[in-house]
Amino acid sequence: MGFTYEIPVRTESTMNLREHWRVKSERAKKHRRIASVVSSVVPWSDGPLEILLTRISPREMDSDNLAASMKSVRDGIADAIGRDDGSKSLKWVYSQERGRPKEYSVRVSVT
Repeated sequence: MGFTYEIPVRTESTMNLREHWRVKSERAKKHRRIASVVSSVVPWSDGPLEILLTRISPREMDSDNLAASMKSVRDGIADAIGRDDGSKSLKWVYSQERGRPKEYSVRVSVT
């Protein structure tokens, strides 16, 4: 079983943003909800899964900001699967690709 799909969100390095907590919270809720809805139509299996999250954006991030920027997306996917995102049956892998100007999304590849 293997499939790929995209989630249309603009992930940002939340660790470095200086913003009001409510703005940060609303963005996290929005990203989690979108990831959950998009991921809920995918045929998930009950077995162990490796989930590659590829951030597509005009600019790249360092590795710790990359993982932090996709936390809400990861939570939304876990909600759709019906498992805790820390489950030992889920292996999360992060990568990034440079996109065109104003091109933002997260590609999800599952094996």
